[in-house]
Amino acid sequence: MNNSAFDHLLGQAPEFLATLRSAQLIAATDVTTLITGETGTGKELLAQSMHESSRRHGREMTTINCAALPENLVEAELFGYRRGAFTDARQDQPGKFKAADGTTLFLDEVAELPLAAQVKLLRVLESGEIQPLGQTTADKVDVRVIAATNRDLYELVQQGRFREDLYYRLNVVPLHLPPLRERFADIELLLGRLTARLAIYHRLDAPRYTTLALEALQAYAWPGNVRELRNFCERMLVLMPGKSIDVSNLPADITRQQPQGDALQLPSRGVQLDKLEACMIRQALERVKSNQSKAARLLGITRSALIYRMKKYAIES
Repeated sequence: MNNSAFDHLLGQAPEFLATLRSAQLIAATDVTTLITGETGTGKELLAQSMHESSRRHGREMTTINCAALPENLVEAELFGYRRGAFTDARQDQPGKFKAADGTTLFLDEVAELPLAAQVKLLRVLESGEIQPLGQTTADKVDVRVIAATNRDLYELVQQGRFREDLYYRLNVVPLHLPPLRERFADIELLLGRLTARLAIYHRLDAPRYTTLALEALQAYAWPGNVRELRNFCERMLVLMPGKSIDVSNLPADITRQQPQGDALQLPSRGVQLDKLEACMIRQALERVKSNQSKAARLLGITRSALIYRMKKYAIES
């Protein structure tokens, strides 16, 4: 197995490393995999790394963005069609599954598939057969499917917008990429590595970040995740090559929520510290869906300290 294929996926956060270890273990198999995570967390990069570490790496991975397919052409694009199958079908087209025969097919934004296409996708996953539009017989294909989504598929199942049987068939081995706001300790590592790579690419001297600038970057929520951080690194490299970057040089969308001086400003009327602490604990737990380890990291305390405070304030997770 070519574990070096995962080298460009950077991070030391425990949840992130656990996902990478799982991905490395299953990469050599043909098991169907579902990668979940917010936009910009690196789902396609993870899928590409798994493909490059698999027995199918000799052929390029086939990628399709399900959200970009016109609804009336989804089945034709995925499964192909025969000449005359519909008005504009002037010649045979193999479709993405046939084109991916022998390699990996990455279905990005799989939650956007219409229900009719979901039925046919389920058949492929269960039998390895596709039936192009206008063809009376089925064709066998040897395709390893990796799907990805930034949506909660289970919730969509409950809403009747995603087939339950397909959900369980895709979710054989789930992999979750945590958002960057839950990996704040990785920001310094990512900032340095991404800047260094981009500096080589653009042939520019890498800028340096002051301690205050780094603290501001670690406090920012990064809604666009690693993709947003990469774009930020490239912007600062191009605008300030070889220079020292302080808080005053950071974009307004990063600094506008950063308090000046101390991390928190004491209101003139004062605060009730116990209520403030309990409020912060509840917000942290809500943000990470009651995961105590993640909440503790957000608060900068140990899990045992968090549990003690939860008992103190009678907070249930």
